Amino acid sequence: MFKLKENQTDVKTEILAGFTTFLTMVYIVVVNPIILKDAGVPFEQVFTATIIATVIGTLWMALAANYPIAIAPGMGLNAYFAYSVVGAHNISYTIAFAAVFVAGVIFIILSLTPFRKILIEAIPANLKHGITAGIGLFIAFIGMRLTGIIVAHPTNLVALGDLHSPGVLLALLGLAVTLILMALNVHGALFIGMIITAVVAYFTGQLSFEHGFIEKPSLPEGLLVTNPIAAFGDVFEHFLFAVVFSFLLVTIFDTTGTMIGVAQQAGLMKGNSFPRARQALLADSVATTVGAMFGTSPTSAYIESSSGVAAGGRTGLTTLTVSALFIIAAFFGPLVSAVSGLSAITAPALIIVGSLMMGAISEINWKKIDEGFPAFLIILSMPLTSSIATGIALGFISYPLLKIAKGKWREVHPLVYIFAVLFFYQLAFIPH
Repeated sequence: MFKLKENQTDVKTEILAGFTTFLTMVYIVVVNPIILKDAGVPFEQVFTATIIATVIGTLWMALAANYPIAIAPGMGLNAYFAYSVVGAHNISYTIAFAAVFVAGVIFIILSLTPFRKILIEAIPANLKHGITAGIGLFIAFIGMRLTGIIVAHPTNLVALGDLHSPGVLLALLGLAVTLILMALNVHGALFIGMIITAVVAYFTGQLSFEHGFIEKPSLPEGLLVTNPIAAFGDVFEHFLFAVVFSFLLVTIFDTTGTMIGVAQQAGLMKGNSFPRARQALLADSVATTVGAMFGTSPTSAYIESSSGVAAGGRTGLTTLTVSALFIIAAFFGPLVSAVSGLSAITAPALIIVGSLMMGAISEINWKKIDEGFPAFLIILSMPLTSSIATGIALGFISYPLLKIAKGKWREVHPLVYIFAVLFFYQLAFIPH
């Protein structure tokens, strides 16, 4: 079924690769509830929904696409959901999940049609890199704010926090330990760093386990999206078109780029083509749609899958193992709840993931103002406006304007002009 011999691997290697991938990405079951809690979503709901979406997407990838690429709620997309959608639009999280659901349905449709390829090719590469880097900077900013490393300032907006407070000291310790583990190429460094920080927090009295460690998973609010027609109605009623588009845009670029990168690392690409791309993209789009129904932000292919590939993973048996391990993790909700309740434990992961995403900045063509400045505008405005959508909008508006000014308007795909007009309308006439 998994064609192990054809892919020059074996059962033992694939299972070990699955464990490696799981350890590098299991932090999401801790971090995702932390971020979505700021949108008002109950911890138990997000925790269980995160695992459901991860298992569905990763199982689809294993059984239908036969790739060692895991799927889970995406970092950056969860921050966008909590701070730019629920917070900025002043809507309930149930309506925001309706927007995620709609984006997932559209992604499913695009995954089944050639339009997905056209859309990906239409967006300038420098804007794609700018979006990735901007989201990374925004995530790192959130991590530093949650721990108190940076605090609000009446004049300069932000300032350095109290470096002597127990929470800040714990966060800095966790950051240092995790970075050292990563520098030593330790698999699962993010997760292990959390464990070490949690142990220190426990012995210093900052962490307690009042509700035990193991509990049957639950969904206290049940299904949050039950009627597809009502979900589309919510999007129209609250003018969430730009939100849906932003979810869709970031998900498509992030997922496609990650999948191709991991597939190249594993030697699974056939020239420039990505075999079974439709099934691979369906894994993400279906997981996003189902995840929204249960209560989590959009999913994405995880770059952490590269750690499993480095350990020898080449087939869906790796991701089947990952799915099984996440199912087991579902029964440790009280433990995760206690850990996620202390931001100093989870924030270092946000800061480090943000730094990794900032790596995309090196791919931007800074020598040309018409290519570099729109990307810079995206990167700068995302953390400063606390809005991923605003950053994307400013980039898409400025890019064609600069191209027209330089007489290069023919280089811009017609879709980009359409996006620019839509984003301009959003910023100028829709409250945000």
